[in-house]
Amino acid sequence: MNLDAMTQTARALVAPGKGILAADESGPTIAKRLAGIGVESTEQTRQAYREILFTTAGIGDAISGVILFDETLRQQAADGTPFPEVLRRRDVIPGIKVDGGTKPLAGFPDEVITEGLDGLRDRLTEYAALGARFAKWRAVLRIGDGCPTTTCIEAHAHALARYAALAQEAGLVPIVEPEVLMDGSHDIARCAEVTVMTLRAVYAELARHRVVLEATLLKPNMVLPGKDCPVQVSDDEIADATVAALRQTVPAAVPGIVFLSGGQTDEQATSRLDALNRRGPQPWELSFSFGRALQAPVLKAWAGDDGNRAAAQAALLHRAHLNGAARHGMYTADMEGVRV
Repeated sequence: MNLDAMTQTARALVAPGKGILAADESGPTIAKRLAGIGVESTEQTRQAYREILFTTAGIGDAISGVILFDETLRQQAADGTPFPEVLRRRDVIPGIKVDGGTKPLAGFPDEVITEGLDGLRDRLTEYAALGARFAKWRAVLRIGDGCPTTTCIEAHAHALARYAALAQEAGLVPIVEPEVLMDGSHDIARCAEVTVMTLRAVYAELARHRVVLEATLLKPNMVLPGKDCPVQVSDDEIADATVAALRQTVPAAVPGIVFLSGGQTDEQATSRLDALNRRGPQPWELSFSFGRALQAPVLKAWAGDDGNRAAAQAALLHRAHLNGAARHGMYTADMEGVRV
């Protein structure tokens, strides 16, 4: 374990003006994304699409790291260069999703648990040898009648801590992702309550497992009302509630918080990240680890046609630079129509 190297990596991932591209969609998820533009999901089409993302000139100006899927970490660009090396040449740090997805939590039919701890030590060692420098594990919690239960929260916290300890043992920076889903009709106050309970449990378990926080990052949800909640809230209200929840729970030793964008539009995710950064300074960097909110415009521009490659890469750069501006609290809606 090289703590100095891991700490430097964690800080580099949340460097000012930069954030993480999540390109770690599982097979079913990437198939759904490609189907949305009329493209069949094959290893060839998945490789071609990810190559468009990773070979974008100037991507390193606003993207610090990319989370890869197992298949993608092992793939190469058309010229034979492994994808991790393609990224490194653009000053982008390669990372890897290591969880095995969710399964029903036994005894709790309305809740799920993330699997993938079996064999994780060996997989992490292999991923490090393939060029990964950080890892990610996602826990999923749903708000509903009687949910999430204490059992579910504690089970996820324990799994996240075991994963994080194993990742650091392998020399990889663990991104800890406890996501409270937007699904449901709950209000913002209920989301804040569940987010605080979850993060308290997660950091208690990380401490028990002797995880070095300076070499970790947190990937949480923003505090939002459920998508079916009749009460609308402003970006400022979301930012205030999110900062309040984080200040109650996240130790200052954590270098940065990289928000997920799940359930939000591209513009919403960027605008709310901007609102969060306008409330600085905070004990940690407030950054992004967006998947769909960065990739949706790219897929639309590409549409499976290699002739649209330049347009797709321009769409990625535009979205990345907007989020880079939000990192400084300098994003405005007027910037949406202005290409760099």
